[in-house]
Amino acid sequence: MNRSSTEVLAILAVSAVSAQNPPAPAAITPRLDTPQARVIVATLQPRTPSIAANGHATNRVLIYLDDGAMTRKEGDQSTRIEFHRGDVRWRPASGPYVAENVSDRPIRILEIDLKGQPPRAAPVSKFDPVSVDAAHYHVVLENEWVRVLRVHYEAHQKGQMHEHILNRIVFYLNDQPGAKADDVRVAGAGTHAEENASDQAADRIAVELK
Repeated sequence: MNRSSTEVLAILAVSAVSAQNPPAPAAITPRLDTPQARVIVATLQPRTPSIAANGHATNRVLIYLDDGAMTRKEGDQSTRIEFHRGDVRWRPASGPYVAENVSDRPIRILEIDLKGQPPRAAPVSKFDPVSVDAAHYHVVLENEWVRVLRVHYEAHQKGQMHEHILNRIVFYLNDQPGAKADDVRVAGAGTHAEENASDQAADRIAVELK
């Protein structure tokens, strides 16, 4: 057998193995696990349906880490979802569904799965950041389970003194002092004033857990 024939057979063998072992529709990367929430990053491959035969047992907050589009089919109903990096959506617990990334590249979704039950009434502070520092904090989503805040500081801006009374999951959208883009952290109660000491804007998303 000559060299060219050997190379062709090798290519065919690799192709056969690839066909038998297609890429998984979704890869799950654990990020955090607390008494109130489990945080993962789901990476969906393009044009590969991901079947959730048992549905999803928990309510979730979804933060999209990439621009893209996907479809979600539940029974006979199919919904197309388009999104940009930093978009936030609430996804209640559901039955079986099929999700598919219809973009041409992988997309990542930060999923915050909520544990347990929310309290009957979440505590309120008169120094709430949305009230005393609305220039930097605003609400993008709120229900009985969570309040999601978008936080934005221009370069070298300083905010007002405020108080956090709920535990929260913080996602960093870009590099900023003490954090890198895509970092995910847990933060607790505290009172402080913040300052962006860098030469570029600082953006993050805070998911308060009620």
